[in-house]
Amino acid sequence: MPTRQELQPSEYAEYYTKYIEQVKPTERLVEAFDRSIAELMSYLDNVPLEQQHFSYGEEKWTITQSLQHIIDCERIFAYRALRFARADSTALPGFEQDEFAAIAGPRSRTLVSLIEELKAVRTSTRHLFASFQEGALKREGSMSGYTHSVRAIGFVICGHALHHAALFRERYVWA
Repeated sequence: MPTRQELQPSEYAEYYTKYIEQVKPTERLVEAFDRSIAELMSYLDNVPLEQQHFSYGEEKWTITQSLQHIIDCERIFAYRALRFARADSTALPGFEQDEFAAIAGPRSRTLVSLIEELKAVRTSTRHLFASFQEGALKREGSMSGYTHSVRAIGFVICGHALHHAALFRERYVWA
């Protein structure tokens, strides 16, 4: 599996740099999958259940909304990676995360159920990327109008989870 430092800036849209840079330069993709879920779980396992719908401000997502967002994004990016790895040249559209969050209904879900789903999705994503041969990891496709490699998408998935783990620690705190 590749390391983050092997990525070239031409393999992803500039927007995703903030996520990719969350992964350590010498960290292999498989290690990044494991560390990013571990970082999320180290926070989520300590959230008091009475705080599961806590938001740090008006118009800010709750913990459960954020978790649903992480799950949705991972599924979407894994699907995109699968399409590109299989040499599908169809340009894939973007998605509107705020519209997804508005109708996902995480208030009807428990934190425990979302954590279980996150673990299942991550296990599936990890298996998917482990199944890709080196050539598949280097294949590219178009999403949201930009060219991305399969391996860059993997690092985006990991970095996105690490980004939210950091936000949780910084903004979703309580005494």
